[in-house]
Amino acid sequence: MARLRQRLALFLSLAGLAGLSLTPLDAIAGTPEAVKGAKIYCYMRSSNNDHEVSWEAAYALIKRQKSGMFKTSPVHAAVMITEAVVEDPGSYPNCGQYLGDLFGGSTSSAKSPESVLNSTDSSNSNSFNSSNSSDDNRYSY
Repeated sequence: MARLRQRLALFLSLAGLAGLSLTPLDAIAGTPEAVKGAKIYCYMRSSNNDHEVSWEAAYALIKRQKSGMFKTSPVHAAVMITEAVVEDPGSYPNCGQYLGDLFGGSTSSAKSPESVLNSTDSSNSNSFNSSNSSDDNRYSY
């Protein structure tokens, strides 16, 4: 009977340790990659860069600084940036207005006069709309 209790205690201890090692510790918003990615994205956007350029820079940093066998997916990186900004909004002034762009919102904070003219011009409407076709594949590798 005592031997059975020892085996059960050992089994439960090992199962508990195995369960702890399976928890996604890297999903925390305060990871260095998330904070650095949010800083880069928000700084670039506040410096009047468009979403694509800012996103590529932030995602490249997150993807390359992640340790381990698997890289961070683009969608997860967007969530990490969002969580870092929401967790500490004082460190990222006015960045909240850009977070929607990470999830398919408008890709520029202000439209240029040329883009407004091109969007209303019927002869150029096809060429204008074709430039936005990459929005569907925003997070493709």
